[in-house]
This record gives sequence, structure tokens and C-alpha cells, in this order.
Amino acid sequence: MLFYEPLFLFLFAPAVYLLYLFFGADRHRRAIILLLASVVFYGWSEPAFIFVVFASVALDLYVAQRITGLSVRSVDPVTRAERAEGETLVRADVQGEAGGVEAEARRWLALGVAANLAILVYYKYTGFLALNFDALLRAFTLPGVHIPEIALPIGVSFVVFEKITYLVDVYRGVTAPARGPLLYALYVFFFPKLLAGPIIKYHDIAGQFETCPHAHVDDFVNGFRRFMLGVVKKLLVADVMASGADMIFARDPATLGFAEAWAGTIFFTLQIYFDFSGYSDMAIGLARMFGFRLLENFNMPYIATSITEFWRRWHMSLTSWIREYLYFPLGGNRVGEARTYFNLWICFLASGVWHGAAWTYIFWGAYNGVFLVLDRLFLLERLNRLPAWAANIATMFIVMIGWTLFRANSLDQAGALLFRMAQPWAQAGVAAAAPSEYVVMAAIAVAICVAQRVGASCAIDWTALARRHAFAVNGALSILFVAALAKGLADPFKPFIYFRF
Repeated sequence: MLFYEPLFLFLFAPAVYLLYLFFGADRHRRAIILLLASVVFYGWSEPAFIFVVFASVALDLYVAQRITGLSVRSVDPVTRAERAEGETLVRADVQGEAGGVEAEARRWLALGVAANLAILVYYKYTGFLALNFDALLRAFTLPGVHIPEIALPIGVSFVVFEKITYLVDVYRGVTAPARGPLLYALYVFFFPKLLAGPIIKYHDIAGQFETCPHAHVDDFVNGFRRFMLGVVKKLLVADVMASGADMIFARDPATLGFAEAWAGTIFFTLQIYFDFSGYSDMAIGLARMFGFRLLENFNMPYIATSITEFWRRWHMSLTSWIREYLYFPLGGNRVGEARTYFNLWICFLASGVWHGAAWTYIFWGAYNGVFLVLDRLFLLERLNRLPAWAANIATMFIVMIGWTLFRANSLDQAGALLFRMAQPWAQAGVAAAAPSEYVVMAAIAVAICVAQRVGASCAIDWTALARRHAFAVNGALSILFVAALAKGLADPFKPFIYFRF
């Protein structure tokens, strides 16, 4: 069930909202309504996988209770500050008996994390591992292996990562265990953010789930406005760019000219931003309509003047997760210069693996890791010497090369496309001009990104500007929203890119 499908827009969402408003007399009842709605929402798309998630939720709750029973940690603001700085979070005296208790708590944590990772590995990576193992066996003329295709549940990576954060934070003493199965299940299944994030840490939203706030008129107005913006981004911009990218990436790279190869990458660069940020807008807007505040996931990433800044602005919840649950535990930047570079690189290699079970994603992650290391070595200093617009262009060039790897169907295709993109003299083997609507929408999308860059340089507050012209902005957004829905109903639905992750 997609957020912009008629079933969701005209039946599911209104029904749930009315139930929440008029039958949610107390916070407990409101929580039950949201949980049941979220289970129906996810079960509509993944009826079998939902039982796996429920079983793992039960295991998480049990593991968290065992860890808490063994732990002498306290949950306080100092702990969170230490965590943010990457400091050691274990407060137990690890000598003697306390050391044994600590070791047992770590074993329970390892069990919980391993169980969640097992779900991810089974559904997402079994086919990839089997395929590569089969190729290896056949290379040595040995009998190959074959396993039935395993359907990838929507949003499995997001679900698993959030569940791991809960267990780790309980172990660290950052958060107390959920006050009952209802609250934790609601945290896992909360439908606005369930399918593609943002990745929310339990302690960041636990207070909201405990109170299940009343939805006020202001929440509805602001939330629905944000939701409309997301629908417009997705249906009017991202899906048009998707058609352009699909058209070019479906062709043999040898038949592409220099301009066409770059056009395909530009189309996808715009598609993935407007698609994913559009979903985040819808998720944040829906949550706001019910009175919840989710953390932002994007902050104009295409205005970045370095790869380091890009990753502070792009998919911020994932970047935060990698920093707190992988980079810091590996030692962060407190283990010497060479190890710091390795930690950075391995974290983004892991990010590539998280994104998908394909060599293209793995190389994309490694590629980003290399440029983050280069930023630390010398590149960031060099970029800072350039005018902001020049540093932005250089950064976007690096980003777009990476997106070519990300979008390509194989490493061979990625290499061939990059080869054509490096040949200004390359001519198309088959004349196939992109439809004019693709070019026009690409120009509009690029203009939006350029306006963001100009706004950052001139310190323009776009939010304040929109408030001053609220009537015109809301009117234009409403018209675009209706146009987007009409287009969505007329054209085949294109799922969000990050649903595959």
C-alpha cells in the first residue's frame, strides 16, 4: 500500500485518522488504534513477513529485559552526551562478579543483534551469496548450487536497524526498556516511517509513543502540507525522472553518446533525491497529522561543497546510525590516523552492503568511503579554497559518478557508462532523443537545486519566505498536489526506490 494510492488516500488514511480523533479517548486507546492500523498497513503488502517481525519483537523485549536485569547502568543525560562523543558507555565495574554480569549482558545483546541480522541476511542476502558461491564453484568446474528465490520484504533493512538500535541503547543505558509490548510494537510498526524511514532511535520517540499526543488542527494543517509536498516531489518530479533514467539505463552503453550517458546519470541523480526526500516528506507529514514529530532526513544535500557535507545532509538518519552504532564502536577517530581512515571506509562499505545485495551497491559504498578518507587527507582543504559554487559543482560531479554505480544493473554496465561519460567525442549509435517532458522536468528540478544553493549562499530562509506568502504557496501546492494525483492515477505506479532496501 503506497501513500499516494487511492486505497490509502481515500480509505485507509481517513478511516484511521477519524478513529484516532474520535475514539482515542485516552493514550492507551490511541496507541492501540495506531498499532492495529500499522499492522494492517504492513500486512497488506507483507502478510507473511509480519509474523516474523512479531516474533522478533517478542525476542527483542525478552532480550532487553534480560539485559536490564543484569545491568547496573543508569539512563541519564550524561550517558547520552558520552555516547554522542563516542566515549565508553559501560558504567559497570568489570572486575570480579560485576565483570561476569557484564559479560552475560553482552551475550544477550549479541543474541538479540544476531537474531535481527539473521532476518536481514536470510531475506536480503541469501540469494546474492548463493549466486556468487555458485559462480565460484562453476569456475572450478564443480557442481553449482541453486536455491529458490526469496522475496525481499519491503523495508526490512529499516525495520532491522531500528530494532538493533533499541537493543544496543538498552545495553548502553541510553534508554530504558519499553514500558510494555504495546509501545515497542508501535515503535517497530508505526506506519508513517515503517517502509523507508527515517530510521528513528527508540529514545528519540519513546516519550511521544507513551503519551500518544492528541492531533490538533495545527498538526493536521502542517502535516498535510508536508505530505502534499512529498506527493508532488514523487509523482511530478521523481517518476518523470525515473522514466528518463530507465530509458537510458535499459540501452546498451555502447550505443550511447556522451550527452546521453550523462543525461541518464542526471535523470537518476534527480530521481533518487526527489523520490527519497519525497517519501520522507510524506512520512514526516503523516506523523505530524497524528501529532508526532519525526526527525528530518534530508537537508538540501545537493548544495554540499564536499562529500563529508553531503553525507551530513543526505539520509541523515542512516548517517547518524552508522556513526553511533558502527563508527564509534570501531574506535572512531580515537585510534590513530590510519585506523580512523579505515573506520571511515569500512563504515561506508557497510552502508553499500546495507543498500542492496549487489556488487554495484558494494562498490558504491566503497567509492564514497574513499572520498570521505580523501576529504580527511587533503580534498576538504582544497575544496574549501574554492568558491562555494565551484566546490558544489566538484562535489556533485563526485556524487553523480557514484549514482551511476548505484543505478547500474551490473558493474560491467557501470564501467561502460562511465567510459562513455569520459568521452566528449562519443556519438550515439542510435538516435533516441529524450521526450521533451523529461527535459523540461529535469530543468525544473535542476533549477530547484540551484535555488537551494543560491539560497544557502545568500542566507535566504525559505521557510520564513513561505510563511510570508502562505496563501500563494498553499494554493500553488494544492494545485500541484491535485495534478500529481491525476498523473499518479493515469500512469503505472512506480514504487519508492528505497522500498527495495
